[in-house]
Amino acid sequence: MSAPLLHIESNPSLPREADVVVIGGGVVGVFTSYYLARRGLKVALLEKGRVAAEQSSRNWGWCRQQNRDARELPLATKSLDLWERVAGETGEDTGFRRCGLLYLSNDDNELAGWAKWRDFARTVGVTTHMLSAEEASERGRATGRKWKGGVFSPTDGTADTSKAVPVAARGIMAAGGSVHQLCAARGIELTAGRVSGVVTEAGTIRTKTAVMAGGAWASSFCNQLGIRFPQASVRQSILAVAPGAAGLPDALYTGLVSLTRRGNGGYTLAISGRARVDPTPQQFRFGREFLPMFARRWRSLSPGAFEGLRHGHESLAKWGLDEVTPMELNRTLDPRPDMRQIRATHRRACKLVPELERVEISNVWAGYIDSTPDGIPAIGEVESIPGFILAAGFSGHGFGIGPGAGHMIADIITGDPPIVDPRPYRPARLKKSAWGKVSEF
Repeated sequence: MSAPLLHIESNPSLPREADVVVIGGGVVGVFTSYYLARRGLKVALLEKGRVAAEQSSRNWGWCRQQNRDARELPLATKSLDLWERVAGETGEDTGFRRCGLLYLSNDDNELAGWAKWRDFARTVGVTTHMLSAEEASERGRATGRKWKGGVFSPTDGTADTSKAVPVAARGIMAAGGSVHQLCAARGIELTAGRVSGVVTEAGTIRTKTAVMAGGAWASSFCNQLGIRFPQASVRQSILAVAPGAAGLPDALYTGLVSLTRRGNGGYTLAISGRARVDPTPQQFRFGREFLPMFARRWRSLSPGAFEGLRHGHESLAKWGLDEVTPMELNRTLDPRPDMRQIRATHRRACKLVPELERVEISNVWAGYIDSTPDGIPAIGEVESIPGFILAAGFSGHGFGIGPGAGHMIADIITGDPPIVDPRPYRPARLKKSAWGKVSEF
């Protein structure tokens, strides 16, 4: 009953050398490889398990500009355009649709925050509509409630989390790149201080450029190279219901619960921001850096259990390049769902939209959402190791902005004009305190 996922075939053997090796087969690693391959570079994508088997298939599927932090908004806007093009470029459907996102609220402070963001959005050409009480209640008629107001973002949309990233991965191979599943990267080889190869469990690939897009595993991998990357993850639990509920919006946020129409006609249900913090050595190591984030988000977080220790993605251990690594011992982060949260989410959803009582729960799952101290991803070359590019800490936003992030990383590598200004994402900023800099939305 885990998150649905399209499994794809991949290349059976590793290349001896590549222009770029990308580590991590989630949305960011896949789209980085996709845009590099389309430019004619010889790129090899490594995935320790299955493409998109971790957070890239376990999220809501929202591709949004609405309520984005100002630093992320340009990337979100570009990503929507790129999402639209993927189906035409690959000849396969990713499930992406600009269906619009609906936000409803009876909280005056929340509505005021959305209005403030609307005023900012106007200055950068983003369309979003504040809804009156009458308009909100009409758009939210499936709830049978009156609402004080809301927001509708007509140019935002959703993509199918079960197949969108695997489809793009097939596009890598169609463009001449290679994809290698069940092949973990163990570490990086350096020559004169810069990248000269990537060591995998199946052999070494000679390269001058390596991209670390390993999601929640990124910090422990960086630790092997002496790179201090402050990263922490929380465990969020989600459920899906079977098709059959009629008259619901395609994508709806409320403070009670949120829902998203899936590709099969069912719905994904979740409580925004609600998660558990599973203690790990890495959590303690970077605890001070994350105090600003915790101060802003603590109301949504609850103490977790030993899931993080069991999975090993936030270990401080070191390993040799000839040793079996934690990534090989745990091919897919598949933590136990918090069933108490699952039941609460389902109760809330049925209370909000009684139509959902007609359909059964089809899937339940959990996933680890990795974050940086300021909630903005770290993207860029690590100053101490030329040729090593970090792309991690997407803080629950990676699926929506993945195409833009991948395009920008490809721009950085090839020297092309970047699709957006990369400076707000530079990893070196994380050496400074995040107080006053935590993402607002």
